[in-house]
Amino acid sequence: MLDAPEAAESEEARAELDAAILATLDAALASLETARRDEGAALGELLLGHLGAIQSLTERAEADPSREPTAIRARLAEQVKALLETGAPLDEARLHMEAAFLATKADIREEIDRLKTHVASGRALIAQGGPIGRKLDFLSQEFNRESNTLCSKSNAAAVTAIGLELKSVVDQFREQVQNLE
Repeated sequence: MLDAPEAAESEEARAELDAAILATLDAALASLETARRDEGAALGELLLGHLGAIQSLTERAEADPSREPTAIRARLAEQVKALLETGAPLDEARLHMEAAFLATKADIREEIDRLKTHVASGRALIAQGGPIGRKLDFLSQEFNRESNTLCSKSNAAAVTAIGLELKSVVDQFREQVQNLE
């Protein structure tokens, strides 16, 4: 059996070792902080791109010709006329009242306004920085809710297509938000 004597460490050697360990730890922490900052900046740019796409799709839905009152009126008039031509006994006044109710219910103005507000909120949160993951996650849920409602209220294929594309972008936004703190 061998008995290896323990080397006695001087206080000076121990202080040098401790200083080297602390310097290495400081460098590692600084590198970690830089990497997190760089990743956050890259994710911020990616999220801003998604917000830009959401804004663009919202503007397209808002500008769609099917939303103009004359187009809605013409479409409803056609449908009312087709119902009246069936010969079924219908109360014409009641039918027009129901058509007006449906036209009001199909209005997507509120959803468009909310989407625009949410885009502005998202941009403000990203500009604020810091731990905003939970807030952006909540915002992604709101985007999803508005895009679902836009699709369900849509009375035109073009607006439905925009709504479906919007849902896809919102889902991409949500996936990236999951990477944030």
